[in-house]
Amino acid sequence: MYKIGIDVGGTFTDFVVGAEGEVPRYFKTPSTPADPSEGVLTGLQEIAEAYQRTLEDFLAETTLIIHGTTVATNTLVERKGARVGLITTEGFRDLLEIREGMKEDRYNLRMTPVEPLVPRYLRLGVPERVRWDGRVETPLDEEAVEKALEYFRQEGVDALAVCFLFSYLNPTHELRVAEKIRTRFPDLYTSLSHQVLPQIKEFDRLSTTVINSYVGPAFARYLRHLKERLFAFKPLHDILIMQSNGGVTPIDDAIRFAVQAILSGPAGGVSGAAYYGHLLGESRIIGLDMGGTSTDISLIEQGRPHLTTEKFEAGWKIAVPMIDMHTLGAGGGSIARVDAGGILHVGPESAGADPGPACYGKGGQSPTVTDANLVLGYLAAENFLGGRARLEKALAEQAIEEQIARPLGLSTVEAAYGIHQVVSTTMAEGIRLLSVKRGVDPRDFALLAFGGAAGLHVSRVARQLQIRKVYIPTAAPVLSAYGMLATDLQYDFSRSYTASLDQIDLDTVRAIIEEMEAQGKAKLEAQGVPEEAIQVVRSADMRYLDQIYEVTVPLPDLDQERSTLLDKWAENFHQRYQELYSYHQLDQEIRLVTLRVSVIGRLPKLMPPEKRSGDPEKAGKGHRSIFLGEWKTVPVYAIEHLSPGTEITGPALFESDFTTILLEPGDTATVDRYGGIALQIAH
Repeated sequence: MYKIGIDVGGTFTDFVVGAEGEVPRYFKTPSTPADPSEGVLTGLQEIAEAYQRTLEDFLAETTLIIHGTTVATNTLVERKGARVGLITTEGFRDLLEIREGMKEDRYNLRMTPVEPLVPRYLRLGVPERVRWDGRVETPLDEEAVEKALEYFRQEGVDALAVCFLFSYLNPTHELRVAEKIRTRFPDLYTSLSHQVLPQIKEFDRLSTTVINSYVGPAFARYLRHLKERLFAFKPLHDILIMQSNGGVTPIDDAIRFAVQAILSGPAGGVSGAAYYGHLLGESRIIGLDMGGTSTDISLIEQGRPHLTTEKFEAGWKIAVPMIDMHTLGAGGGSIARVDAGGILHVGPESAGADPGPACYGKGGQSPTVTDANLVLGYLAAENFLGGRARLEKALAEQAIEEQIARPLGLSTVEAAYGIHQVVSTTMAEGIRLLSVKRGVDPRDFALLAFGGAAGLHVSRVARQLQIRKVYIPTAAPVLSAYGMLATDLQYDFSRSYTASLDQIDLDTVRAIIEEMEAQGKAKLEAQGVPEEAIQVVRSADMRYLDQIYEVTVPLPDLDQERSTLLDKWAENFHQRYQELYSYHQLDQEIRLVTLRVSVIGRLPKLMPPEKRSGDPEKAGKGHRSIFLGEWKTVPVYAIEHLSPGTEITGPALFESDFTTILLEPGDTATVDRYGGIALQIAH
């Protein structure tokens, strides 16, 4: 029986198919942005043919499909979301525009304010007020709610968001509004803030709730359409959707909380990087995911990705737990240009899948990173996508010559080399920014590169960061899809409880945590997850007195005696604060702000089989002339035919159907036991 991981990216849709005892197989098809399900169905049809089955028969033998998609992300970034109506506490409708009083880029004096996702005329306040302690001060004005709903009907809104002050302490008013919405508009997509984000900080809760309603309808339409098309061939047990926290969830839950899928696609790659690192015994990893459109950078410590609740996407704050990723506009399709001052830039604009780089021969006129790598000899024009496509080197040379080389007074190959160096430096600086901001030294980490384009740049990136160990898995070109088959069901819960650490009511804290754990376990048990496969992870957001931002720290076993427990919480907080900011204050009062629980249901993982041997006669593919500051003739190897333990010193090229790896001079490559490539970087 088969398991399938599907990652719909901006340029390609990736598939990984695995079965017990079989070597996983990888597939790529061009993405179809107008209707992403079309690319998914095309790929599944191709897979079925590769297994010599009809699509109906193949799906009948499929027990699990896990899907990651950029639909929610693109809906937000491209501002193509729903027409949302907002109901909030009277006097607070402009909070969405006022925001937190600080800019995302605080030193940019010319930064243009982000246009609200809900225009002012669709933001209505109604009389109601819940106090800071959860008591009702002003009852809900139900007549005002009815008038607001009638107004929204006339305006033709597609979704509603409801966010009242302190509703996370007492949600009765939000629930009453929801009843009225269901009565009048039973099919209208609706988000309640106490369900989307039941915690303190009204702007975080408001922004996250509005985004949920903004992307929800489009996300729901896509998932239902995909499910309908798949079920037309064969009813499946279920389709699980990749979440931004690195876990997966059923379609119905994904639709209800669409904001949790903003990083659905790239999160799979980080999960895959963590899993592959675990197999190799590496617990501290920097993930470098370079695809056709962008590069995503992530940090993994103790085998778990760093999470954040302070994520900005398209200028809007999302406060649900998400893998902490830094995204750069640096991919294989990133466009190179020379500005008026004669400076070479690469990205963030991308040629995408259509028309794509100039060398695709589909009408693209702009020079891209892929064009540069082709001109430099790193890519084989006749072997793109395993020989299913051919790249036109002459078109790449023409685009670079006319738009880059001539304005800079360089030869075509020198200009291409400049493009390669600039995009590599951009990625190195992105890693440095993320790691230093998180209080870690990149030199203490291994670099794990994946995505179809990463292999050509990772050596140069590692050298700039003085990272010595680099891993490139066999599944690197499709690791986001592979990682989805290495994930678990996961539900995250949060509940604000504010008090000084030494004054908390421990019984209340235990009760809140136990309630969240029970909710998560009930969801997992309903999906057939046995109790022994359930794991609970507890944490809390804390801060020093009078600070406004928190640090998330783990919570130890709650059964310990009070003084021991609180001392351990304080120790964990001081330690984490020291790691992040290089100092801590032992004599300062600590405030507990929010309690968090992640309930995880372990799923069977797709284990890569250990590779026993290769085929030395087929491993060597000949030699190719490449440019590394000067032209060099280097050996080219077929990755799939190399034997474990094989050691090669650079310069060299390694090729597979979907990726190419550049081994720089002086670096050493070793084939690991799974057939991946491990690089030792010379410094």
